[in-house]
This record gives sequence, structure tokens and C-alpha cells, in this order.
Amino acid sequence: MIRRRVGRPGLLGVAARTAVVTGTATAVSNRMQRRAAERDAQQQWAAEAQQQALVDQAAAQAAAQQPPAPPAAGGGGGVDRVSQLTALAELKAQGLLTDEEFAAEKARVLNS
Repeated sequence: MIRRRVGRPGLLGVAARTAVVTGTATAVSNRMQRRAAERDAQQQWAAEAQQQALVDQAAAQAAAQQPPAPPAAGGGGGVDRVSQLTALAELKAQGLLTDEEFAAEKARVLNS
């Protein structure tokens, strides 16, 4: 007949019970930390989405309030052609354009 011990558990029983309690506590703690991290990430994502929506809304309002761009200068000449020709003359004076390149670019600017 096998004798059963009556009374307090032995050293092995205490160690096993402690391991079970510790393992359960660790599992519960880890699960709580994961859920808290997921909740924080979701709240952060929602805050970023709300902030992006506000930025988009402000950009749309700014675009709606801007006056339309003026039409491009037509064939009437103007300051733009003068500045382009001045820049070409400076490039030629610096020796970066040959006479042929200068003439071709000058014709292009005047014909556009």
C-alpha cells in the first residue's frame, strides 16, 4: 500500500504550485500590457487621422480663397522676354554660349 502524506505539501508540491501561480500571473500581465499597447496605438492612429483631416481641410480652404492665377503673358513681349534675353547675353559674355547657340536661343525666345 502507498502511503499518502497528510498535512502540508512537500517541497515539490510547493514549487509546482508556485510555478503555476507565477506562470498565470505572467500570462495575465503580458495580456494586459498587449491590450494597453494596442489601445494606445489605436488612439494615436485616430489622433493622427484627425490631425491630417484638419490639415487637409485647412489646405482646401486656403486653395478656395486664393485668387486664380493670372493668365500667361501672350505674344505681346514683356519683361519676361527681356530678362531671358539679358540672361542669354550674360551667358554669351561669360563664354558659356557660342554665337550660334546665342542666335538660336535668341530666335526661340523672340518667336515664342
